[in-house]
Amino acid sequence: MSRKRRNFSPSFKAKVALESVQGLRTISELAQKHKLHPTQINLWKKQLLDGAETVFENGKSVAKSSSDEPQTAELYEQIGRLNVQLEWLKKKVAQDGE
Repeated sequence: MSRKRRNFSPSFKAKVALESVQGLRTISELAQKHKLHPTQINLWKKQLLDGAETVFENGKSVAKSSSDEPQTAELYEQIGRLNVQLEWLKKKVAQDGE
């Protein structure tokens, strides 16, 4: 029987990566504590350090981009309504032209 693949939340990854950056414990101690492979912790640490500069770019935070989702959903809804109205008008003009 195959083993189910483990999925980790971004917050867990960030927590483990921050612990490794702080250096209070060794990578192998963190790996034992969180039941992870040391290579995985090193990968998350590298990703954290590589992506840290994007937090300070242009004064924008990453959290603000997630607030755009409701606005885009609203815009797609409006596009759908406009398409329905356009189709109705096309049918109405075709009927009046006969």
